[in-house]
Amino acid sequence: MQFELTEEFLEKVKDAIDGQNDIFLKQSFDEMYAEDIIPILYELDSHRQKHILNLLDSETVGRIITNIDEDIRLQLFKEFAPIEIARFINEIYSDDAADILNTLPIKSREEIIAHIEDKEMAANVSELLRYDDDCAGGLMAKELIIANINWNVKQTIEEIRRQAENVEKLYTIYVVDDNEVLVGRLSLKKIILANDKTKISELYEDDIHAVETYTDAEEVGELMQKYDLESIPVVNVQGKLVGRITIDDAVDVLKESAAEDINAMTGISAPVEEDDTVWKLSKARLPWLIIGMFGGLLGAAFMGLFEANLVLVPAMAFFIPLITATGGNVGVQSSSLIVQSLANNDGLEESNLKRLWRVALVALFNGLVICTIVFVFVMIIGHPPKLGLVVASALFCVVLLASILGTITPLILDKIGINPALASGPFITTANDLLGLAVYFGMAHLLYQM
Repeated sequence: MQFELTEEFLEKVKDAIDGQNDIFLKQSFDEMYAEDIIPILYELDSHRQKHILNLLDSETVGRIITNIDEDIRLQLFKEFAPIEIARFINEIYSDDAADILNTLPIKSREEIIAHIEDKEMAANVSELLRYDDDCAGGLMAKELIIANINWNVKQTIEEIRRQAENVEKLYTIYVVDDNEVLVGRLSLKKIILANDKTKISELYEDDIHAVETYTDAEEVGELMQKYDLESIPVVNVQGKLVGRITIDDAVDVLKESAAEDINAMTGISAPVEEDDTVWKLSKARLPWLIIGMFGGLLGAAFMGLFEANLVLVPAMAFFIPLITATGGNVGVQSSSLIVQSLANNDGLEESNLKRLWRVALVALFNGLVICTIVFVFVMIIGHPPKLGLVVASALFCVVLLASILGTITPLILDKIGINPALASGPFITTANDLLGLAVYFGMAHLLYQM
């Protein structure tokens, strides 16, 4: 049954902590998952958080500190001595341990590593700390199952039993040669069915996907997503097996990438969360708001150039929001499709010319439908046919141009190394507002001068 935190239970927990009623606390938390305890900790101060963690086993605390919010974890660590933190770190995967220690000052980091009882774990964490977070080396864990190509099945099974003590999830057995160079993978099914004396060299598969330690983290996530991999081995420049990346870490990378794209599409220039400081939130949102403001000022100045047309036909002003909104919507639709395609590596074999041709055909159809509806509507509400022709013609041109601009812009940004998701946000909206106004007043000037 899924746990649901209530105010009543939270008050009981607070009262139990303050009253040193550890029996109630142990009975309550022994039946709960680490993921259910985390929301409770969020509602408590650091002193009460420490009291709860002291009652839990190290394995549960390890899962909690792995998944808890970074700011809360940093605050919580101030309540514990390095030797206590080391005990928790000893219960988690080396990659998670490295991620956690990377958020701490260097002195605290080294003190904690010095107190880790498992010296192999300490060495693994120290090695992982050398890598940047945004590469395969920073994502990988050192815990994995390795078999030598020259072993037989009996030797391999004995080694699996020994090595599996430190591996919670066994996805694949990696096969290496005598120099620890990765040569392939081995399925559990083949080991179970094979004779004890059969050599691994006769059973392993050399068709294996691997990444180098310096491979970009986002590229790793995309590779695992593309080939539906549960884990992927990591090798160094000599081809030696140094670790593995599991699907949960790849998913985290893809989620972060998606969040960055969403922020870019909405005009937020830096990763922020709702509970960040006012200054941090404002700094992330202001740049594109200011760009949009200048775009609006340019639009107003541009409209001033056609003041005579507005004086001559005041009804033209009624349709300005229609022109700008339609252009913005069409541009965002077109750019979003391209951004999604680029993110998923879909259709990359298709030529840009073919892309533009299809976009143009769709825009022609959509433009004809929209401009026909608008022309009929203008006639129904009693405006002159010439105004209806101006609005309809302008809308048709805006739909066509905005579709092409929305397609070309993300492709260009991607080519020059800028996040193409920017093309789906304020950038394309502002550009299409100006484009729409130019087309609208240009069309009006042309038709009313005829």
